[in-house]
Amino acid sequence: MPIDTTVAVGAQLPDRTFSWNESDVLLYHLGVGAGSRPGDNTDAGALRWTHDDASLQVLPSFGVVAPTFHETAAPSVDLPGCDIDLQMVLHGSQEVVVHAPIPTSGTATQKTKISDVWDKGKAAVIVQEGEAFDASGQHLWTVRSSIFVRNEGGWGGDRGPSTKVDLPAREADAETSYAVTPQQAALYRLCGDRNPLHIDPAFAKGAGFPAPILHGLCSYGIVLREVTDLVLAGEAARVGGFAARFAGVVFPGETIRVQTWDEGDRVIISATIASEHEQRNGSPVLADCVLTKA
Repeated sequence: MPIDTTVAVGAQLPDRTFSWNESDVLLYHLGVGAGSRPGDNTDAGALRWTHDDASLQVLPSFGVVAPTFHETAAPSVDLPGCDIDLQMVLHGSQEVVVHAPIPTSGTATQKTKISDVWDKGKAAVIVQEGEAFDASGQHLWTVRSSIFVRNEGGWGGDRGPSTKVDLPAREADAETSYAVTPQQAALYRLCGDRNPLHIDPAFAKGAGFPAPILHGLCSYGIVLREVTDLVLAGEAARVGGFAARFAGVVFPGETIRVQTWDEGDRVIISATIASEHEQRNGSPVLADCVLTKA
């Protein structure tokens, strides 16, 4: 069996020490669409994402990509006990919890382990958890992610808990949208994710897609940035955590529709594809998300 759960579950991955600076933060923000609307070049709120002055803030989802931000090779799926094909891998879910606002530059070490492997029948889900600390020992953030590995399930293992987000039974409190640019994936891949699924048409076709798709973590950052601007007055420090369950894919050129329900200490979010292509796969749903307020 390509996945040996007796080896994988609980396995510690090598610690990763990494550094970032303001230029990395600016590139990440541009990669997730900051500054792309008309007028953003002179808007003080928009410039908090794109100008390296004293007002620059860091979108909490940057913590997800910071450890691998400077990598130029395709992401590795060389995990203990897991013999899997990158073409069969999709991002299943992502969560970040920030324990304090992320500084615009710094150095940290992240400790990561495989916490679970679930059997979904036609696929396996591999869950990883990571904790990042700076040199003084301050706990910066916690990340949890899952990858969906097609054709690797069916061994009779635990299916794992449901991660479905139930949307409130009322009209959304607020709504916005973001038009994904044609070069969005090409730009975002400079943030450390060179998976050919997002740039190489032949690789994407081999993975079952008609064209390269947008990175799941790019759409994740786009939605968080849009909701932070829409609901939290653009203040990144008011985000305590952000979790998303991916249910579909985005192609560059499509539009992401974001609806929000404010529940007091958290915001429930639905992200869908709102374009002429929304019926391409029978379901326009991109992700259901929860933002926890700091």
